[in-house]
Amino acid sequence: MTKPDSYYVVSNPLPAQDRELIVLFAGESQTKPEHKLGPKVYDYYLVHYILSGKGIFSCHGQEHSLGAGDSFVIEPEQLISYVSDAADPWHYCWIAFTGPEADGLVASTGVNPLLPVIHTKRNRHIPVLFRHIQQALRTRKANAQLKACGYLQLLLAEYCEVLTASTLPGVVTEAESDRIVQQAIHYLSTQYAEPITIELMAESLGYNRAYLSRMFKRHTKVTPVTFLLKLRVDKARLLLRERLELTIEQIAASVGFYDPLYFSKQFRRWYGVSPSEYRNQIKSL
Repeated sequence: MTKPDSYYVVSNPLPAQDRELIVLFAGESQTKPEHKLGPKVYDYYLVHYILSGKGIFSCHGQEHSLGAGDSFVIEPEQLISYVSDAADPWHYCWIAFTGPEADGLVASTGVNPLLPVIHTKRNRHIPVLFRHIQQALRTRKANAQLKACGYLQLLLAEYCEVLTASTLPGVVTEAESDRIVQQAIHYLSTQYAEPITIELMAESLGYNRAYLSRMFKRHTKVTPVTFLLKLRVDKARLLLRERLELTIEQIAASVGFYDPLYFSKQFRRWYGVSPSEYRNQIKSL
């Protein structure tokens, strides 16, 4: 029995051009047999999720046979085409979005022009999020953009989880390794003034301490302990120059050193003078 074709789309009633992320429109369609689009390019991101049926998505000279539970991502200015199966055509939903944050958000999922498809294995959250985006836009309320963007970010988070889980157990890609190290650097850079330890950081990020330390050193050429010490000393050096009203002890505490003698020792190790000597040099300039 042939499925009747249908097409539905709802646009953002308030396309906020000054936003970092803008949902343009969302829709859903039961396509006709051999329904084809392209080859063509778009100037925005367009993500499809296949509810049922089969078809082929072509990008960068590669054909991807996709069915229910699969998604494909069309990036701006990429030449693509896609066609529904003759016997079992696609029923899919989609969302279009743009904005300065779009590139970074999509890249963070692991999707790229050479990896434009996601096999979601019938993740039940994904079609629900597409429908939530449609519903948010359909209300035409002032908060439609905010709600649609919120659901879009949740959708991209689901894709990120799927792609991360698809790697072999125990195998960490270079991109994943770099992401883990960037997490550690961000943790240290924001928590350096607190009484943190590498053990606490590893526990907070959910990794084994030895494993995280090895990966950190491989990427940065220094251990997390050395990175943290240098970060604290550099922050202290800045305060010694810019906050002359603060005592040496106050500066030490402000950057996470709770033993002034240990702080003085580490400062001399990196800069060859004590904190007091450094401050006197600054005053004499």
